[in-house]
Amino acid sequence: MVMDSAKGYFRCLLGALFQISYAAVMREMSDEKLMQRYAKGDAKAFDLLYARHRAPLYRYFIRQLNDPATANDLYQGAWEKIIKARRMPADAFLERARIVNPQMLEQYSEGFSKSVIVLTIHQGNWEWMLHGATTHFQIPIDPVYKPLHNKSADKMIYEIRSQFGSRPLSMDESVKDIIRRRREFRIFVMVADQSPIRSERGYWTRFMNQEANFYLGAETIAKMTRFPVLYAQCRRVRTGYYEIEFKELAKPPYDKASNDITDRYVELAEQAIRAEPESWLWSNRRWKRDRAKEEATEREANVGTAE
Repeated sequence: MVMDSAKGYFRCLLGALFQISYAAVMREMSDEKLMQRYAKGDAKAFDLLYARHRAPLYRYFIRQLNDPATANDLYQGAWEKIIKARRMPADAFLERARIVNPQMLEQYSEGFSKSVIVLTIHQGNWEWMLHGATTHFQIPIDPVYKPLHNKSADKMIYEIRSQFGSRPLSMDESVKDIIRRRREFRIFVMVADQSPIRSERGYWTRFMNQEANFYLGAETIAKMTRFPVLYAQCRRVRTGYYEIEFKELAKPPYDKASNDITDRYVELAEQAIRAEPESWLWSNRRWKRDRAKEEATEREANVGTAE
C-alpha cells in the first residue's frame, strides 16, 4: 500500500515537473512557433498567444474608441471571428451565417455559369460570411485579402479561410489572376471599405458625412471583365448567428468615364452602417487621411517640379 502510494506520488511529481518545464519552453517560443504548433492542433499554444497579445490588442482598441466595454467586445470578437471558425464543422455555418436570398446570386451568375464580384464591408462577421456562402452554394469562391506580415499567422489564416474550398487571393496577385482566368466561373469577394495607402491610387468621395478615400480595384476589374457586381450585407441576428443578404450594385454595360460602381458601393455601405452601426469595425480609422492636406502637398510638389 505504501509502495503504491509512493509510486503514485512520484508519477504526479514527474507529471507536474514535465508540465512546468513544457510551459517554460512554450513561453520562450516566438509567435511564429506558437502559430505553427496551434495549426497542428496544440490548444495550449493558442492559449499562450491569446494571453501574450491580449493587452496590446486591447490597448489598441481602447486608443481608437476610448470605450472599455466596446473595446473588450471588439477584442473578443476579433478572436472569435477567425479562430472559432477553425473548430466548427461546415454544416454549422448553414445556420450560423444564413443566406437570405440565394436566388439573387444564382440569377446574376446566370445559373452559376458566369463570374460575379461580391463586395462587402467589415460588418457583422465577415469571416463567417465566406464559410456560410461556400457551404451553402458549394461553388468556387475566391476572397481577396491582404497578407499578414507574420508568415505563420498568415498561413494559419489562409488555411482557416480555405478550409471549405475557397481559394484566397492576395491583393497583389488578384488582378492578374482574375484577368488570366476570367473565363472560369468563380465568385470574387472583396471587403473594400479600407483606406488605400498614400502611394496607391484612390477615389475621394463623401462617406458618412466626411471625405474618405476608396480603392478602385473592384471597379477597375468589373469594367475590364464586365462581371456584374453584388453587395453582400451581413446582419447580426443574435450572438453567434448572422444573416447575409445580396443586393444589386452594378451590372454591365459600364460607363468607363465614371465611378458609378464605387459610388453605389459607398451608398450601400452607408445604409448598412446606419442600420446596424454597432456591428461595423469603426476601429479601422477609415478617415485617417486628410484630403485637403494631401492635395496641398501634391500641389506644392508639382510647383517644385515645374521650377
